[in-house]
Amino acid sequence: MEKVYDMIVIGGGPGGYTAALYAARAGLSTLVLERLSPGGQMALTHQIDNYPGFPEGVDGFTLGMDMKAGAERFGAVTRLTEVLSVDLKAQPKRVDSDEGTYYGRTVVVATGASPRALGVPGEQELVGRGVSYCATCDGMFYRGKTVAVVGGGNSAVAEALVLSRIAKKVILIHRRDTLRATKLYHKSLLEAPNVEICWNTVVTGLDYDQVLTGLEVENVVTGERSAIACDGLFISVGRKPATGLVAGQLELDQGGYIVADGSTRTQIPGVYAVGDVRTTYLRQVVTAVADGAVAAHQAEEHLLR
Repeated sequence: MEKVYDMIVIGGGPGGYTAALYAARAGLSTLVLERLSPGGQMALTHQIDNYPGFPEGVDGFTLGMDMKAGAERFGAVTRLTEVLSVDLKAQPKRVDSDEGTYYGRTVVVATGASPRALGVPGEQELVGRGVSYCATCDGMFYRGKTVAVVGGGNSAVAEALVLSRIAKKVILIHRRDTLRATKLYHKSLLEAPNVEICWNTVVTGLDYDQVLTGLEVENVVTGERSAIACDGLFISVGRKPATGLVAGQLELDQGGYIVADGSTRTQIPGVYAVGDVRTTYLRQVVTAVADGAVAAHQAEEHLLR
């Protein structure tokens, strides 16, 4: 059999590389398998201002590369390859990629989750230039400006409330006539003086000239079309966890996330889920990093048994 690593980390985002750092520093042979480039979704973020230790902020790509370098300093190995399938119950655990098969005594699943897109023309091109999927990450760039939030669930309303404390005006756009968010949020939303709600409305297009300048919208009841001028659009219509690899092997919750608590342990011994891919209250770089450290500690204890 080929080399068996103490730990294989699937996904090179902040959670994955923190697990690799802690594991390698503890003397565990560690392999990180990343499909694209270090950082995961974080690498697409132009400016991160809420990660401790960077008083002037840091761009996500740079932070991802630094996390990779930190893990590799202690001996972690990175392979840029796409994982095609896994057998997590095997002994040792098997990971098949487009460059070959790897074996590990423990596996950390750090495949992340990506925001669901609206699917309107220009959306992807305007990410970082008026279009965002995270108010906590990017809200500060719109201080004193007008922004729109699309969605009607808890996350969308929470985004609108965060932005209401920063922006001059927040327009919440929802395709139905009632919010799906829990009643607890409704009171706070109605009490926010600078929040306006557009009911029964969908975004059909984006207006822009280098950066976003407004939205084209349609009332789904009357069919009436109109334009909304705004400086930013925050899309909050759900997230899609990257759990296709482990479906049928690990327990998933109703949203498709891996069931794992603060210990990061799954129901299979030696398999851990970290960051955005697991069931958790908050999905941020700092929480993913914390998960990675916990997973490495859990893996150490597992290997000593």
